[in-house]
Amino acid sequence: MSRRKSFIQLFNKFSRQMIWILCLLLTACLPQIQDPFSDQIPSIPATPTLSAISILGRPIYSPGEIIDYTVQSGDTLTNLAFRFNTTVEEILEENPIIPEDATTLPPELPMKIPIYYEALWGSQFQIIPNCAFINGPAQVGFNVAEFIESQPGWLKTYQQYAAEKQRSGAEIISYVSSSFSISPRVLLAILEYQTGALSSPFPPDNIEDYPLGYVESGYHGLYIQLVWAANTLNQGYYGWLVNHLDTIEHLDRTIEHPDPWQNAATVAFQYYFSQIEPKSEYEHTISPHGLFSIYQEYFGDPWSCEPHIPGSLRQPTLMLPFERGKTWAFTGGPHTGWGQGDPWAALDFAPPSEVGGCEITSEWAVAVASGIIARSEVGLIELDLDGDGDPRTGWALLYLHLGTQHKAREGDQVEAGDPLGHPSCEGGESTGSHVHIARKYNGEWIPASGIIPFNLDGWIAHEGGSEYQGTLTRFTETVVASVEAEEKSLLNFR
Repeated sequence: MSRRKSFIQLFNKFSRQMIWILCLLLTACLPQIQDPFSDQIPSIPATPTLSAISILGRPIYSPGEIIDYTVQSGDTLTNLAFRFNTTVEEILEENPIIPEDATTLPPELPMKIPIYYEALWGSQFQIIPNCAFINGPAQVGFNVAEFIESQPGWLKTYQQYAAEKQRSGAEIISYVSSSFSISPRVLLAILEYQTGALSSPFPPDNIEDYPLGYVESGYHGLYIQLVWAANTLNQGYYGWLVNHLDTIEHLDRTIEHPDPWQNAATVAFQYYFSQIEPKSEYEHTISPHGLFSIYQEYFGDPWSCEPHIPGSLRQPTLMLPFERGKTWAFTGGPHTGWGQGDPWAALDFAPPSEVGGCEITSEWAVAVASGIIARSEVGLIELDLDGDGDPRTGWALLYLHLGTQHKAREGDQVEAGDPLGHPSCEGGESTGSHVHIARKYNGEWIPASGIIPFNLDGWIAHEGGSEYQGTLTRFTETVVASVEAEEKSLLNFR
């Protein structure tokens, strides 16, 4: 072990211990928040843009060795146990201040974690924080069209038929960003890095084929390539958060495991570029001289945004998405909120008589809570619960497959139980008329089951062995998801 490395590790450990001791003694260190951790969270410096230890390798830790860790936005006990190859019980034993029923952990909380070494850990360098990756509060005020117009690149004159209409380059970025809830800055940085979209006046020769490098039938053209990119980024981001992603396999079949300290946004980039770049290019891309340098050049320091997922996050009170007194079928357990794969943020419900067909239904999907319709497009609406009209802040609900006729309009104020539209097959792939609902908080998709499960009038969602499977339970009652609307899936809203 080098002298520099030993010094840095000792210094970091000593610094965190001293901060922890001081903040327990000095009430001035305590933040003004009310949650189970409110009397125990010290204030510590934000993560630096370029960490001095980012290029150093990890030591081979002894089994169960206790290491220092600082909570990052969105961390949970189960996720930390997964990443450090340990157990929730072991983590709680080392951190008695954390309650057993904790949901999200408070960002910047110093912890002690037992670690079990795993070979082939990847890069420690963090490209951007999670708050800069999500289409959340940090993106409010960023005008995509104005920014693209201010640049000399080819994207400002680009047009393509995408998502049922002709769209400009700015409109394509905005649509994909809103749909997948990924920062438009992230999409622009990737387009610049791979195609010179902001700096070069001429598009790449393969702009009508595979400009982002994903060569697969049916994925021709910029829009579909960008859809693939956003979906792949979400697989990395949420796969890391919900314990679905442990190994990254490169084009040459070599593998790596994301560094246990790594944040979800960086793992998203690692996973994405591992699919399209040779290992030598990949290693440059995820270094301080790769994508990070492009992002910083165009958008400044990404580490200036505030963590977007607070500690002790809880879902507000929500009702079932259909009218009281009605019986609908629970047709889809936890499955993708948008696109394919992770995150499993959505549930499906349908009037039983409509299952299996796309005929027009007179049944209403209703607002699960009071709010404002912040977005309305073909087949979908977003219900913003904090009332500011922006689904990137606070709690928001996505409703998908609502018919055009009688659908709520953008700007409408609604109360819990108000009709929003009729279940249909509009807005995406569907085998029958139903409504698909998913939650977001500050732009981040919230998994339908897990530590903050969907709670609809007391019905708690649980995932099954695969997408669309699962149950809803309320006290001793259980309904089982079934696309065939079997009796076991019927849910009476009393």
